[in-house]
Amino acid sequence: MNIRTFRIGGIHPEENKLTHEVETKVAPLPKQAIFPLSQHIGAPTKPVVKKGDKVKVGTMIAEAGGFVSAPIFSSVSGTVFKIDTAIDATGYRVPAIIINVEGDEWEDSIDRTEKLETMEAHQELTPESIVEAVKAAGVTGMGGAGFPTFIKLCPPPTAKAECVIINGVECEPYITSDYRLMMEHSDEIIVGLQLLMKAAKVEKGYIGIETNKPKAIELLSRKALADQRIEIVPLKQRYPQGGEKQLVDAVIRRQVPAPPAIPVNVGAIVQNVGTAYAVYQAVMKHKPLFERYTTVTGKRLAYPGNFLVRMGTPMKDLIELCGGMPDGDNKLLAGGPMMGKALTSDEVPICKGTNSVTIISDTEARRKPADPCIRCAKCVSVCPMGLEPFLLATASAKQMWEKVEAECITSCIECGSCQYTCPSHRPILDNIRYGKSKVMGIIRARNAKK
Repeated sequence: MNIRTFRIGGIHPEENKLTHEVETKVAPLPKQAIFPLSQHIGAPTKPVVKKGDKVKVGTMIAEAGGFVSAPIFSSVSGTVFKIDTAIDATGYRVPAIIINVEGDEWEDSIDRTEKLETMEAHQELTPESIVEAVKAAGVTGMGGAGFPTFIKLCPPPTAKAECVIINGVECEPYITSDYRLMMEHSDEIIVGLQLLMKAAKVEKGYIGIETNKPKAIELLSRKALADQRIEIVPLKQRYPQGGEKQLVDAVIRRQVPAPPAIPVNVGAIVQNVGTAYAVYQAVMKHKPLFERYTTVTGKRLAYPGNFLVRMGTPMKDLIELCGGMPDGDNKLLAGGPMMGKALTSDEVPICKGTNSVTIISDTEARRKPADPCIRCAKCVSVCPMGLEPFLLATASAKQMWEKVEAECITSCIECGSCQYTCPSHRPILDNIRYGKSKVMGIIRARNAKK
């Protein structure tokens, strides 16, 4: 077996895949569903419902607010309670639509049967019709970044797609939602990849999976035998292999240049495995994106598990299904411990990009006091982007914005490898994030004047 990986940096944190073999359960409906109007990169959506309106499962409740945007659909049936604000994963109050749940009535246009729809049975599908269906269904990247999927399928004229790479890596510790999706819906994922390949007008597709998921590699390899254009690529366990630039390097041995370059500039379109499944449902089942696979996990949870969750469900509902919040002080994360965001409330709803709810104890989460940098260069050796994290962090703390921009701070993918490996427990990533946000603001302001 030819096991590949990316060539620069990387670490191997302790896995803690507590829910690896826990089959997915359907989460109960919430009493009230909360839909933040921005669940993707780009312009927030605009409400198309008002207080008192009746909605069904699959009713559009907010339309795209610009070209880089994606509509939002109700995951529940009931009455619009109000259009107000709610706390989301950023920790801020943001505009949101709140719906009181009444029953579970679906839009008639959604095909709810279990029948597998194949490409052979749908010869009428064209690249344009696939892209339009994906756009209309509000499909976004399901791995966390939340980029509207249809835009990736329409690359700029200066770039030509040669392949589609499906990210089944799931290298972040604790999270297993993508793995369970691959084990439970492999056929749909293969068809989803075929749809993405047709939409992108390419004849080669890859699914990258780390070797700690041998059952998924075996299952998808067997399912892909019928289509010689698709290759399942076993990958060495290494974080952050799920980063799209690292995945492109691992799978097709091409390195994506610094921003604004994106994977399609070297011929690759990268989509998460959850996105491939959502594309299948959007095109073949006329089902908008309103539910997703989510892991709820933590060493002190009584019953950690994987759930099929309707968007808008408060995280506290899922935590209760797992035995409730453990006693003592805990840190609640949207995502995993490496790249997840710490939350201030368990009322935060599940959104399109929420692949995990992770609870870690105060003991696990507490940082050790920072010591002076000992110039060991471990942060440099593990940086998957080939940067000098110690320099970027120090210069950011000193607000040397020209210096950090020149040192390519915008190339940082915020994976946390530098901070994880630092023997002096320096807040490297904290300072880099601060510097990166400042520099990106400076760049936007500069471009606006042009």
